[in-house]
Amino acid sequence: MGAIESQEDWEAYRRDELLAAEPLLLELGIELDGDQVHIGGERYLMSGHTLYLAGGKERRGSPQKLVLTGKRGGERVVIKTSSTPMGTLEIRQERAARELLHKLNFASRAFFSPKEIVFVERGPRVMSVIEYIEQDQHFIERPLDEQFFLALRALEAQEGTHATTYAHAATIQDVFGMAGAAEYLRAFEAFRRTVEISDRGNEELASMLERASAFLREHRTTLERYCGFLTHHDFFPHNLRVRGRDIYLLDYSAVYFGNKYESWARFLNYMLQFSPKLEEALSAYVRDNRGPEEYLCLRLMRAYKMGFLLQFYAGNLSKTSNDLHALTRLRIAFWTKALEAILKDQPLPQGAIPEFIAAQEVLRSQEERARQREVSSRS
Repeated sequence: MGAIESQEDWEAYRRDELLAAEPLLLELGIELDGDQVHIGGERYLMSGHTLYLAGGKERRGSPQKLVLTGKRGGERVVIKTSSTPMGTLEIRQERAARELLHKLNFASRAFFSPKEIVFVERGPRVMSVIEYIEQDQHFIERPLDEQFFLALRALEAQEGTHATTYAHAATIQDVFGMAGAAEYLRAFEAFRRTVEISDRGNEELASMLERASAFLREHRTTLERYCGFLTHHDFFPHNLRVRGRDIYLLDYSAVYFGNKYESWARFLNYMLQFSPKLEEALSAYVRDNRGPEEYLCLRLMRAYKMGFLLQFYAGNLSKTSNDLHALTRLRIAFWTKALEAILKDQPLPQGAIPEFIAAQEVLRSQEERARQREVSSRS
């Protein structure tokens, strides 16, 4: 199938892919859950032309694959499957990354990972079946102090894996890839070009991205100084599980070696909406305990990740209509203001966050609301 440009395209791809995967699922004794929350709602927007860094290289579009849940022999499992070249490549690379990360002798802290149940390559199809990690409480539902210390543990675990020598770099380059300041700056300029093409006439957004670009270029040396660390370009609670005192890292396709504060930035930007007090506490922790330069680096990476979000939403404007189009416009306006706050090192105006969340909930479709509830409660 070609590029997915609409929800109809995604639904057709999803239907055809499920039918094609069914014989292998039956052979492996896998019974899919009735509700597949990871392939509904606004999921189709992820398969567009969004630019992101993967392994230190620019990649456009999310590889076409399905992430499913089900049971095998009474055990809950997560299934990732694809028959497209990019999708199968990502599944293979994720497996290799997960295996290598646990073998690195310079990783100061081990990550917990779901165990692999079965990995199958059959014709053009690749299917990875891993353990589903149950947790009794979603991250956001936990008390603030518990959120803080769990987040700090997870973030510092990544910082403990630092490629400091040529031998280290040689070990990880082929599997993970590495990104330095040059790659981040080049990607941010591509974000700007996407916005320029996709949201012509939005002068406020264009101006804010120009200011952010100047901010990043001015502090290129600081960006470079804190590279070489394990990072996760999509590090937020849906890609974590907490079981007992153990933190499990999910989605190893998003792991590479880059800036120390990229995972922090993704996490804090998410918490700006869903746990503002945690966002404040973690930001203050870096500012008060790690010094001005590291706090600056955190702000640089937060600006970078907001640029990523803005090009994602702007790039999807043409694929949306009605309430979803209005919602995309709302998100662009919010993240433009959030980027301004980061550049000024100031909080958002009082009431801006709850107003945005309330308006967003009104505009979301019923299917997306259900998906968000399920992902939040089961992820």
